[in-house]
Amino acid sequence: MAEILFPALFILLALGLPVAFAMAIAVFAALSFGSTYPNLVVVKEMFSGLDSFPLLAVPFFILAAEIMTGGAVTLAMLRLAQSLVGHLKGGLGHANVVSSAMFAGISGSALADAAGPGTMMIRMMEKGGYDHTYAGALTIASSVVGPIIPPSITMIIYAMQDQQVSVGSLFMAGILPGVLITGVVLLANARVSHLRGYASGAPMPPLAEILRIAIYALPALMLVVLIVGGIRFGVFTPTEASVIAVFYALFVGMFVYRSLRLRDLPDIILRAALVSGAVLLILGAARAFAWILIIEGIPQFLAETIIAWDLSPIVFLLAVNVLLLVFGLFMDPLPGVMILVPILAPISLALGIDPNHFAIIVIVNLTLGLTTPPVGSLIFVVSSTANIKPSALIKEMPPFFVALGAALLLITFVPALSTWIPKVSGF
Repeated sequence: MAEILFPALFILLALGLPVAFAMAIAVFAALSFGSTYPNLVVVKEMFSGLDSFPLLAVPFFILAAEIMTGGAVTLAMLRLAQSLVGHLKGGLGHANVVSSAMFAGISGSALADAAGPGTMMIRMMEKGGYDHTYAGALTIASSVVGPIIPPSITMIIYAMQDQQVSVGSLFMAGILPGVLITGVVLLANARVSHLRGYASGAPMPPLAEILRIAIYALPALMLVVLIVGGIRFGVFTPTEASVIAVFYALFVGMFVYRSLRLRDLPDIILRAALVSGAVLLILGAARAFAWILIIEGIPQFLAETIIAWDLSPIVFLLAVNVLLLVFGLFMDPLPGVMILVPILAPISLALGIDPNHFAIIVIVNLTLGLTTPPVGSLIFVVSSTANIKPSALIKEMPPFFVALGAALLLITFVPALSTWIPKVSGF
């Protein structure tokens, strides 16, 4: 079956078929021409992959993010980011990066970061004298923190594939790497802004004004504190946290910012349902794809082969980085996690690598794939929302590739970035 599965998948992806359909059709082809299993197995495995209580957190977090991305909430975060860093050289670019980090604590998705505040920041940067394509490339790079800073949809899916970690421990493990990624993108923007003369046209606001703006944005930013704090202290599970996040978002939108009305809810629920459907379709197809790999014994074979090489943990992590970066060129993070984690996580554990550390390495690697052609989803989201050619965006990306690559190496070789907070938090 594997001899049919992989060629079929790569051909379908090369033809431009969406990842979920490419995986599902490749599985059907492998079963039809390479086995005696009935095709109904594909449907069964897809449903089995979605029959999970923890997976309920995904649509609820998506719905909470849709509710919170109303105009007042997004503008509050943008104003706060601009008041904090807007006066620096390259200030609007810095505000773009900081607002993405803030929004990551609400959305849990890189694509939502790019399509929400990212699109608004591109327009603001263009009006402020920045090159249109550079603003788009910066938005792509800054959106990488979406699945790293909690909450994170990718972390929820990862925890379902590796029993050595929990959603709560991964949420904690992502905090410092998320801050690090934000920092390196800020440095890259500062460097480019210095070379191109992107100066700030606004003075630093008075401290009282910054405090006023911060207080106004505080209800929105408290969502991540509520989620992470509640999980850390055992008040609720991650799935329960996602439901609480929805009710908190409704309360903030209706009674604090008063930008949400009852008549807005049907459209919000419809958008959340469409996004959730797309995510869950990918997860179902990835489950069927992973089932064939297991039946064929590929994970076991690869694990035994790699262990027989007797690699040191450092060499193994370097090899994993290369593998995941190449894999990310052609595959989105969610199917990548479902296919690769059952293979690689047991090997890393056998080599004595901390499970939370390895999880963050995998998630960061696969998320970086969203910024690289030919399949990089962030490139095409920004291209469509900001009306910029993908080729023009890619030409502006090298400084950010260098910065993100440096962050990845630090995360790989400094385990404490991923393990310290989970340990002091009791995970």
